[in-house]
Amino acid sequence: MHQNKNPFGVKILLSYEELERDTAAARSVRHLQTDLADDDTEIIVAEHLEDARAIFASDAGIQCVLMGLECQYCSNTYEVLDVLRSQNPTVPIFLMSSRNMASQIPTSALEKVSDFIWLLEDTTDFISGRIRAAIERYRSFILPPMFKALARFAKIHEYSWHTPGHTGGTAFLKSAVGRDFFNFFGEQAFRSDLSISVGELGSMLDHTGPIGESEKYMARVFNSTRSYHVTNGSSTSNRIILTASVTRDEICLCDRNCHKSVEHAMTLSGAIPTYLVPTRNQYGIIGPILPERLTPEAVKQAIDENPLVSERIDHQPKHAIITNSTYDGLCYNVTQVRDLLGQSVDRLHFDEAWYGYARFNPIYEGRYAMCCNPQTYDKSQPTVFATQSTHKLLAAFSQASMIHVLEGRNPIDHVRFNESLMMHSSTSPLYQIIASNDVSAAMMDNGGGKTLTDISIREAIDFRKTVARIHKEYGDNDDWFFNIWQPDQVRIPETGEKVPFYEAPDDLLATMPDCWVLHPDEAWHGFGAIADGYCMLDPIKVSVTTPGVMPDSSLADWGIPAALLTAYLDNKGIIVEKTTDFTILFLFSMGVTKGKWGTLLNALFAFKDDYDNNVPLSRIMPKIYHADETKYASMGLRDLSVEMFEAMKSLGTTKALSAAFSVLPHPDMTPVETHEQLVKNNVESLTLDEMENRTVATGVVPYPPGIPMLMPGENAGPSDGPLLGYLKALEAFDQRFPGFGHDTHGVEVVAGSGKYRILCLKERV
Repeated sequence: MHQNKNPFGVKILLSYEELERDTAAARSVRHLQTDLADDDTEIIVAEHLEDARAIFASDAGIQCVLMGLECQYCSNTYEVLDVLRSQNPTVPIFLMSSRNMASQIPTSALEKVSDFIWLLEDTTDFISGRIRAAIERYRSFILPPMFKALARFAKIHEYSWHTPGHTGGTAFLKSAVGRDFFNFFGEQAFRSDLSISVGELGSMLDHTGPIGESEKYMARVFNSTRSYHVTNGSSTSNRIILTASVTRDEICLCDRNCHKSVEHAMTLSGAIPTYLVPTRNQYGIIGPILPERLTPEAVKQAIDENPLVSERIDHQPKHAIITNSTYDGLCYNVTQVRDLLGQSVDRLHFDEAWYGYARFNPIYEGRYAMCCNPQTYDKSQPTVFATQSTHKLLAAFSQASMIHVLEGRNPIDHVRFNESLMMHSSTSPLYQIIASNDVSAAMMDNGGGKTLTDISIREAIDFRKTVARIHKEYGDNDDWFFNIWQPDQVRIPETGEKVPFYEAPDDLLATMPDCWVLHPDEAWHGFGAIADGYCMLDPIKVSVTTPGVMPDSSLADWGIPAALLTAYLDNKGIIVEKTTDFTILFLFSMGVTKGKWGTLLNALFAFKDDYDNNVPLSRIMPKIYHADETKYASMGLRDLSVEMFEAMKSLGTTKALSAAFSVLPHPDMTPVETHEQLVKNNVESLTLDEMENRTVATGVVPYPPGIPMLMPGENAGPSDGPLLGYLKALEAFDQRFPGFGHDTHGVEVVAGSGKYRILCLKERV
């Protein structure tokens, strides 16, 4: 197998005006270029400073910059130098000059330069040696502990007698299909797939060696007392924390807007959940849990009213878990939540699976779990946990997750916590996942996080403003277009004047949290008299709204179901994050570019054009057309939209959703007691018509919104009640519109009839 001298490669940006001139200085630069170039080093030449600026901005792999400094270009050089340093504070930057100009360089520029090169005074070998040494120092500095050790070990090419059995990929080369597999992923993927037996890399289970150093590194970057690698997603991270913190018959306060992994954690731990119910607006978007529901008095009332909490149970809750940010991008004032719930619990847990970037941009100040300095944190305050899916909105492999701990009151010491971590962790973790966590932290370190999050926020702002402006222009002409769920107006701090969102300055929107705060009784958010400053909309989570819903959740005279737009976009290769009746969520992660959201905008225009012209479904939505050619044969896009909208209106799906999620079902059993009956097969599969007042054996989680409507052990209620009523509305809609079936976890859809069936406990167990 071929081995690269350097699997990473080196890129050097060389910027020198008039490089091809026949001058001593230009010849010296060309000699230096030749000397530096080899199999491992790529020299990217920019003969103009503006080119250098553009190249550096577009290629994060550049590991050194060589910039010419001659009198006639000095001011431009200093300007570009400022830009380069703002984008990367640590990359080596050398200024090259044919004469000693150090005395003429301003202090502001001197502070940004790594070193100087006097082209006509030192030998080419000496200069290139200094440059290579600087690059090695830089790479040693930027590579985080675990990835550095993994890359070093993968280069050694030792014979291994440990697992995995493919031994660096060689096993795959012994068959045709194996060789294709090897070629698809590349040699480095297999050379770095190692066993826990490799002591040089340390262990995720006992936190030694480079892996242990990596966790210390993550703790510094993410501002925690302790941090841990997790290689099976934040679902596992949530389970680790809950099983370490709370046990059977102890009370856990639980955000009803929780991921199903929290339900699983309750089942494993045996805890008794007492739910904290969030708000919901006209679109079905889930809002925050209001502050008045987090006070000691409200918590006590919720526990006292919980049928699962008997007199023998200690009424003091042990743990609380809150989703931050919500699926639609609503972020809490964490200090306020901590101060309120800290009066009831010693341990506060924020599920921040979609929010790992918040620490790195000042617009989120005070709105993420690790917002306090661990060295000065008041130990009388609750201990705080955060789980983050590194792979979701940072940059890491799938399944990469982190746990962060801020130690305060009644902490769980590392030894005890680690027992829970080992219970849920593999003894054969994929080292690439751990390394990607490591690299993800390094990308956000030393100002990198600010740069990367700024880009995401500004791209989202550009898209938001563009759609809002287009919506206004069409509306002025009595026409329709999509809109964005966001403030209608923004206040200019200097004047107090309010301007339309699409007219607000980009810098204001990108830096001023008040532009995104949910102020009391503002119509756009629909959550009423919410406490000012308590909740903020995350700029990078963008909900596109379709026409049709009124402020009271009733439906207008006409509308466009969001599910239809989602299916249309899917046909164009655009996959959305989440769809409700009249909203579609897009995530402006670090990978989003103007080209990417420009394609989305073009698709929205295309939908409008095809809708207005009622283009046949067979032409524009073949997946839907082939789902039932008889039904859709003569239908155009507008025809289907009208029929779907009228069905939603007659079935009342939007109001039914609000009703279903505005009540807490009666719990007949705890999750763990219910699971025990499931394991014993004391369950039966029932249709919705048979489920009146029956206890569900599994969670029922409609997507959208992906939030449990029924937890295991809860009662489905009356046949015409809000819970079964909503499920019946979904079932009827699915049967009427092939290709648009709802994804509801816990529901089996019977082939042919489309009937819903759900596992329930037998009436007497």
